[in-house]
Amino acid sequence: MSSTSAWILSGVRTPFAKAGGPFRNTPVYELGRVAVAELLARQDLDPARLDHVVLGNCAQPAEAANAARVTALRAGVPERVPGVTVHRNCASGMEAVSDAAYRIAAGEARVVLAGGMESMSQIPLFYTQEYGVWLEGLMRAKTPLQRLGSLARFRPRYLTPRIALAEGLTDLTCGLNMGQTAEVLSREFRIGRDRQDEFALVSHQRAVAARERLREEIVPVFPQPRYEMVQDDVGPREGQTLEALAKLKPYFDRRNGTVTVGNSCQVTDGAVALLVADEETARGWPAPPLGRIRAFAYAGLSPRRMGLGPVYAMALALRRAGLGLDDCELFEINEAFAAQVLACLQAAESQAFARDELGLDHPLGKVPIERLNVNGGAIALGHPVGASGARLLLTLLMEMRRRTLKRGLASLCVGGGQGAAFILERD
Repeated sequence: MSSTSAWILSGVRTPFAKAGGPFRNTPVYELGRVAVAELLARQDLDPARLDHVVLGNCAQPAEAANAARVTALRAGVPERVPGVTVHRNCASGMEAVSDAAYRIAAGEARVVLAGGMESMSQIPLFYTQEYGVWLEGLMRAKTPLQRLGSLARFRPRYLTPRIALAEGLTDLTCGLNMGQTAEVLSREFRIGRDRQDEFALVSHQRAVAARERLREEIVPVFPQPRYEMVQDDVGPREGQTLEALAKLKPYFDRRNGTVTVGNSCQVTDGAVALLVADEETARGWPAPPLGRIRAFAYAGLSPRRMGLGPVYAMALALRRAGLGLDDCELFEINEAFAAQVLACLQAAESQAFARDELGLDHPLGKVPIERLNVNGGAIALGHPVGASGARLLLTLLMEMRRRTLKRGLASLCVGGGQGAAFILERD
């Protein structure tokens, strides 16, 4: 979509915390509630002014099938305001914002609360269908003899769990997990282990240096059971070194791989809330809006090379906006893997890639590393999949405001072979 009339007025997020860490007992709709309620409070906004709530979430909990609706109601949004949960894997948070933009463009809404949330800590374990069939037989048994027969048919293998997180991070069409797709790119673009580790180290260093700045977009959370305050992202390592990263063994290809847990994104919990509004509302808003959505795009590609999604999506978004890459002053590309981001940077500068993959007669351009992920990225901050897309938009806009920049670009790769990109402008 190009030349949208949608503006992002403001935003807030929870800290991002490693899965199994301080938010392990916090349901995703509680993380979302904290972010939504804080955003409404900071803007002194009567929630009755909202026309819709759209939140991204991937691992939707069984007890809250429409997690966005549950989140909104728990945050004090009136019952008459509808809510919907959207799911585009890693781009779910961006999908929520583009959904809001479409609703505004259609004249259906003027103010939409959008964002994303994820509790990767609470992604469950499943048991096999075989175990379910056995349980059903046991429950249907009516006599002691029938129950005894059912019990005799039990096999210990029935209790072997299926790890939903691992299955969700494995592509059903190509059979590779996300880390293995990063290995594909590391070999295709000849990105060695040293370069990946160096990139990962910079992510941690920038995130640590930006801690005070990032607090401007964070609301502290007081999670159960001890209610101890979490006010910063739990992930950036102050003492991270190349030596420590070099000691980590390849995780996805034990024999010949280069991708490790140290140069990959962290599995994380967190939530983001943004206010998206039409231009008339933005012009009359009490505080200066964060920025305007100039254009956005989604693109598809081979699931085996899903990490290159940002390049395809950026090319499409820039074309829709009538801009070149050098018209953008600041960049956020989600750090799913160091190899993946580095492959995107190489592809964007490649004449052959532009011709063969993008249908362009010239390379997309150079993304200066000094203007990319300047406050650290998902390798340090983490990647709560349903929330990351919205976090990229918020972090980019906040940094553009600090630097008084006009235009920025946020993008990320999407599991399943897609890419998403947004071009944002400040008035």
